[in-house]
Formats: sequence, structure tokens, C-alpha cells
Amino acid sequence: MANTQTRDCIIAEADQLFYEQGFEHTTFSQIAEAVGISRGNFYYHFKTKDEILDSVINRRLARTRSMLEEWEVQGDSPGDRIRSFINILIMNRAKIKRYGCPVGTLCSELAKLEHPAKSNANELFTLFRAWLRRQFELLGRHGDADQLAMHLLAASQGVATLASAFQDEEFISSEVGRLNEWLISLERHRNAKSEVS
Repeated sequence: MANTQTRDCIIAEADQLFYEQGFEHTTFSQIAEAVGISRGNFYYHFKTKDEILDSVINRRLARTRSMLEEWEVQGDSPGDRIRSFINILIMNRAKIKRYGCPVGTLCSELAKLEHPAKSNANELFTLFRAWLRRQFELLGRHGDADQLAMHLLAASQGVATLASAFQDEEFISSEVGRLNEWLISLERHRNAKSEVS
């Protein structure tokens, strides 16, 4: 395996283990074993777990940006694009039930640890917040776009946390249905306003 491939593989496996076990409880040995390399080879690429964490956060940021760009292309309207965000809970429901939200769990853990990387991890939420705010603005909600973005972020985090706590995938489905109904009501309100004017 080439050096770049090995490094990418380490980051990918660490990302998965940090999600499933938490950053603090994941060891160098577990990551090396998951990748299938010796500890010596592992240390050639990363000297500390914090270096790996930085790379994992950067990987997640890049993947999130890519996903948001994809939603921009695929969604015909701001409502369609917001629905993509809501429905990601359904697409990932089995993992969410087992481990919670990958963004929320990492941010919470790093905050508890008072880890220096916590602000970098929070950038993941900032990406979603800014993107959702823009979609709500395009939906005509200029005055409260940020509040709506935060409301939707908070709702998605609450759904993920409770679904994991109660091990309940059906809860995810029912709450996603409610969030989609909420979004439809916002779209109807916009359409009614445009018909009046």
C-alpha cells in the first residue's frame, strides 16, 4: 500500500472507530489493527492521536462540503434541499440508533474533554447552520432564517440522541415525518404569501 493510501486508510478507520467507540476510548493499536499495519508503520504517519483527530475532522469537513454541494445540484428548490438534510436521518437510521449522530457525539465528547480541537469539530455544525440558513432565506424566510436553521439542527440532534438512547429506529421515521410536515407548512405559507402579493 502506498504511503498516501495508508495514511488515508488510517484516517478512514480512525473516523469509524471514533464514531463507534469515541475518541478517548480508541487506541493506536485498535486503529493499526483495523488498517492491518504494524505500530511502527502507524507512527510513521501519525505521532499522536490528536494529529489523527485533526485529520478525521478535516475529512468530515470535506465530506460534508461535498454532500452539501451534491444537495445543491440535486435539489430543484430550497425545500427539496432542506428535505435532503432532514431525510439523512432515515438514510443513516441504523447507525444513528446504535451510535448517535457522528457530528453531535464527537462535538459533545470533545467539549467534555475540554479538547483543543472542539472548535474545529464545531465547524461541522457551522457548515450545516450556514447552509440551512441560506436555504431558508431562499424559501423567503429572511427575517428568521438563522432561527429556523438552528431549530432544524436542534431537532435533528434531539432525534438522533433519543433514538440512540431508546434504541428506536421507528422513532426516527416518525420524527422525520413530522419534520417534513413542518417544512411543507413553511412552503405552503410562502406560496400563500406569494399568491396574495
